[in-house]
Amino acid sequence: MILGITYLDLAVILVYISMIVYMGWWTKNKVQNSGDYFMGGRKGSKIMMIANAFGAGTHTDQAIAVSGATYEIGLAGIWYQWIWLLATPFYWIVAPIYRRVRYVTTADFFEERYGAKVGVAYSIMGILFFMLNLGLILKGTGTAIEAVTKGAVSTEAIVIGLTLFFLGYSVLGGLVSALFVNLIQGLFILVLSFLLIPFALNAIGGMDAARATLPDYMFSFIAPTEVTLYFIIAVIINGLVGIVVQPHHMAIGGAGKTESACRTGWTYGNFTKRFATLGWALVGILAAALFPGLDNEHRELAFGTAVANLLPSGLIGLMIASMAAAVLAACHNYMVGGSALITRNIIPKLRNTSLSQINELKFARWTSIGIVVGGVVIALSIPSVVQGVKYLWQITAYFGIGFWMAVMWKKANRYGVWASVIATILVTFITGPYFSFGFGWALEYQITAYLPIGFLVFILVSNFTKPEPKEKLDQFYALLHTPVGEENKLLQKGYKIMLAGEVDEKDQNLGEPLEENGHSLIVVDLLSLPKKFSFKRYRIDLVGFFYATLFVIFILGIGYAVANLW
Repeated sequence: MILGITYLDLAVILVYISMIVYMGWWTKNKVQNSGDYFMGGRKGSKIMMIANAFGAGTHTDQAIAVSGATYEIGLAGIWYQWIWLLATPFYWIVAPIYRRVRYVTTADFFEERYGAKVGVAYSIMGILFFMLNLGLILKGTGTAIEAVTKGAVSTEAIVIGLTLFFLGYSVLGGLVSALFVNLIQGLFILVLSFLLIPFALNAIGGMDAARATLPDYMFSFIAPTEVTLYFIIAVIINGLVGIVVQPHHMAIGGAGKTESACRTGWTYGNFTKRFATLGWALVGILAAALFPGLDNEHRELAFGTAVANLLPSGLIGLMIASMAAAVLAACHNYMVGGSALITRNIIPKLRNTSLSQINELKFARWTSIGIVVGGVVIALSIPSVVQGVKYLWQITAYFGIGFWMAVMWKKANRYGVWASVIATILVTFITGPYFSFGFGWALEYQITAYLPIGFLVFILVSNFTKPEPKEKLDQFYALLHTPVGEENKLLQKGYKIMLAGEVDEKDQNLGEPLEENGHSLIVVDLLSLPKKFSFKRYRIDLVGFFYATLFVIFILGIGYAVANLW
């Protein structure tokens, strides 16, 4: 035994680490500029984009939080990740927005639409988002591995070790390395989700034995406390508003070579995660039956406890490697995305000049380290993964209002953004338990207050204040109405393209406009749909949304079968 694990487990871990380090070096020479580093050069295929979306959006802290919640309150704990399940079909119709604007960061979106100051404000929120997410991932993984090693290695030591590992790998390759290596890591994460279940079922004697051991509410997707029906509805709506401004989604949803790759990758990469979440929930249920006694404060130890007590030597090493895979996939996306915000959207505003391509790439790699340091500080100080997740839900919703209104409504302006962000934050402070003067409302009731007020304030202020400059609006909406493959039209009109990706002249569409042949976007045209609508015009949006909705029904059906039939 060494560090609480066998030599066989250690060998499995070392083989994995060696493989990933090699991939990082292999991709290093492919990173020639900041566009490659931040967006992978917009070269991602459908398979690469699915792997990237799944790998970047799936990490160990989620498994720890879901299994911990289901350990205590039953299958309803799955909603800590399934809040985006019903929103996932919307990814199909939002992804081409990321691709068409051809920006590098989501802050570019806010800056180009609302002005530099709003872009900086969003960038600050985005950096906090990345740091908090990094902290949660490291905290959750450290907690799990400490439990697996039965305390032989502390959470703090694991956090530092994982940080050094993914920092070296990510600084080498940026997003190019993610697009390649996430193919491998996706397999490891699937292992993470389902490896424990057969061993747990064998140990307890099957699902019937688990049902006999646990109360009925443990097999319901609606809990009597914490995750109630009202909570589920509120956080689903909040999630749909906020998901579009998670800072890494410009890369996750817009780094594909084509719009189809972006749509398919972001939507079905996340569906893979929704399916994997069922595995985490089942682990929590079975752990509750096998290892009762963990209180609310320690429920997030359930996953690691199950690993340590159920898996044989060798598979424990594979599980630890799987956890490292999940950390690597997500953390490096957050690190690269955070450095992009600082390098592209904050530093040039302070210096009043842009960095050269070479200096920008060097600076990006150094600022990546700063993002990680912030994440490590959070990991070593934050008390609960679930509480951190709730904070993330809230801060993204504040800016999500401005994103949706920017795309759908030409009157949306910077004053509306400032007013809505300030209003939603103030309402949160007043209604929440964060200060002595607050009402102490639970999250679901805070959402019920701040979202409607945020949208109302945005609309009222935008209506009665100065609109954005016409030339900026014309360029912004020209980008949204120009599908990939028609860049020549933008160039002919003199509009700038920030990062087009691989644009081949022979692939440019010179015939019937793509928008009139199925490529129009429903979200962009929402307020003018009564005049414009035809199935031919919105065919890709409609058909893709329909199939994605069927996937939602399919996954819900599997969940129902697990809860009621198995």
